[in-house]
Amino acid sequence: QVQLVESGGGLVQAGRSLRVSCAASGRTFGTYAMGWFRQAPGKEREFVADIVWSDGTTRYADSVKGRFTISRDYAENMMYLQMNSLKPEDTAVYHCAASLVKIRTGSEYVYWGQGTQVTVSS
Repeated sequence: QVQLVESGGGLVQAGRSLRVSCAASGRTFGTYAMGWFRQAPGKEREFVADIVWSDGTTRYADSVKGRFTISRDYAENMMYLQMNSLKPEDTAVYHCAASLVKIRTGSEYVYWGQGTQVTVSS
């Protein structure tokens, strides 16, 4: 089992920055990748970014490319999402997730955190 806890959400004005964090614990040694997903009210959950735990390879959704940066602290089992130039449409609950196998479809993410609310005001 892998436990994930997000933190760092909050209310921020459009154009500003915010960093959310995800602390992983439990059987983390088998983690292949970790990612960030978000879900806005009335919308489906969507992929934001992910990172291969061993080598740091990253992927981003087109909507956040160039504004968001995903990173990890391998030794501390921490993952971060630095969000710059925030827009009102970035408002959502941000969840971190972990997978034990290579990501092909997205359904490989089997461990999820409870989420942290990010609200961007215009």
